[in-house]
Amino acid sequence: MNVSDAIKVVRLTDVGMLRDHNEDAIASDLSIGLLVLADGMGGYKAGEVASEIAVLMVAAEITELMQDKSSLVKVVPDLLLESHMLMDAVAKTNAVIYQISQDQPQCAGMGTTLVASIFTDNKLVVGHIGDSRMYRLRGETLTQLTEDHSVIQEQINAGLLTREQALLSNHKNLVTRALGVDPEVELELQEFEVEVGDIYLLCSDGLTDLVNDTELTKVLLEANGNISSAANKLIRVANENGGTDNISVIIAKIKKEFTSEKSWVRNFF
Repeated sequence: MNVSDAIKVVRLTDVGMLRDHNEDAIASDLSIGLLVLADGMGGYKAGEVASEIAVLMVAAEITELMQDKSSLVKVVPDLLLESHMLMDAVAKTNAVIYQISQDQPQCAGMGTTLVASIFTDNKLVVGHIGDSRMYRLRGETLTQLTEDHSVIQEQINAGLLTREQALLSNHKNLVTRALGVDPEVELELQEFEVEVGDIYLLCSDGLTDLVNDTELTKVLLEANGNISSAANKLIRVANENGGTDNISVIIAKIKKEFTSEKSWVRNFF
């Protein structure tokens, strides 16, 4: 669904202060309502390959699936269809990255996190793998919409660590799920209602490892709706706090409601 007139998006990525190349990749295409961010991992520049394949292929697959969407409106509701689109795109992308890692010795063991979202009919479908995150600022409340697939998060869930202790852990970058590492991968999917005025933040752990939720909230609120200013400041703060990893952000602001004719058509079937 084309949401170009309803949503404003800013995306930025930065190599950070210590890395010599950027293994993050980001993309957005409001003509199909898509935002996608990936944080690669692997041998020398292999992570960069994995993340780039991920964002390009997910975007291409969603675009192709969107072209067939009208013929499927009688079969499943639009929102459910968006979820299936993400699942299908991610499954195909995972297979390609995995095969390359098997065939190319220099890419052995490569993989990537992924967080992708599709806006449609005043709703949001979010799929994620790994520890790249999506947040929503509604009013003055910041909510983390995704839960990390990581060793640290499992320890927090089990009551072995507090969130404060987790910030000091040496294992906070160990993910339990990544795209392209195994022949198959499980995409965690969620669906949310969208409200005018919402601000959505997708980011890599290069931001969240160095800028806590309190600081994130402060920066977003102080920007007073200027998402370009917010994006630049978030990256600047992460770099000021050490810049130990690549830092990527995508910020989306909901300007007005967005619905499609298909959402009305399906009510007749």
